[in-house]
Amino acid sequence: FAGSTPEDEASDAAAGLTFVVPKKEISMVPDMGKWKRSQAYADYMGFILTLNEGVKGKKVTCEYKVSETVEKLVDVLATMDRWIDETPPVDQPSRFGNKAYRTWFSKLDQEAEALVSSVLPADRMAAAPEIAVYLRESVGNPIRIDYGTGHEAAFAAFLCCLCKVGALRVDDQLAIVFTVFKKYLSVMRKLQRTYRMEPAGSQGVWGLDDFQFLPFIWGSSQFVDHPTLEPRHFIDERVVNEHHQDYMFLECIKFINEMKTGPFAEHSNQLWNISAVPSWSKVNQGLIRMYKAECLEKFPVIQHFKFGSLLSIQPVQP
Repeated sequence: FAGSTPEDEASDAAAGLTFVVPKKEISMVPDMGKWKRSQAYADYMGFILTLNEGVKGKKVTCEYKVSETVEKLVDVLATMDRWIDETPPVDQPSRFGNKAYRTWFSKLDQEAEALVSSVLPADRMAAAPEIAVYLRESVGNPIRIDYGTGHEAAFAAFLCCLCKVGALRVDDQLAIVFTVFKKYLSVMRKLQRTYRMEPAGSQGVWGLDDFQFLPFIWGSSQFVDHPTLEPRHFIDERVVNEHHQDYMFLECIKFINEMKTGPFAEHSNQLWNISAVPSWSKVNQGLIRMYKAECLEKFPVIQHFKFGSLLSIQPVQP
């Protein structure tokens, strides 16, 4: 449903779309225009915004359909989670960037294609090498042992590709955010904690969050038109503890509170400012603008993005 229904996309693919291994296309700052005009950018943003609409006003705990593909994706993430348990951090002088992460990553690197194949319909197996690239890119960088919004974007791109080949469908929207993405977040937080990963390209206190962005967008959408909870309430720890199971935004705040010490206004200045915005729909719109400006339009993030047949660097057809 990135720009069209999966059924159409899937039949297009069947009509002889050749899958390719995605590669980097943005190597210099002037290439950024090519990215913003690309089919990939339109499809990616369309996907993010479709999900943003889908979760509007809904709790994580609401009723929704869980398809077989969604269950298989949860299994994939559970496998990645289990590998963390099997790969304890090693003793090393540096507190940050535990080298055991590289062992964990090489396991994912080897198995990514098989994991993706387990999720794809039988007639889409040819897409596994292309889609597996996005899964590998979504868990952090094994050289720097860091994680940031570019890695998070690769996971959203991975899900977008699964929609484009018809493995995920329009009626999977809520499950994509509330089941799959939620599980992905919990695995990423475990990686970040276990291996003390560095934030990639962090803006320190001036960024929204060291590691994530999308759950704040979708999480603010969940609160649109909420009868009682306003943006000013999310800095209240009692509210966070009471409602974090229902609302992604609060789950993010809870994680920040667990990881950081000192006054909230100091360690998370941007979020503190957001708590003064009068309505959740204003917060949601502001975060979408900020996501485009701070993540999707920043060369250091996008230079790592890879393009193939499903997320194409070709310009959008007018």
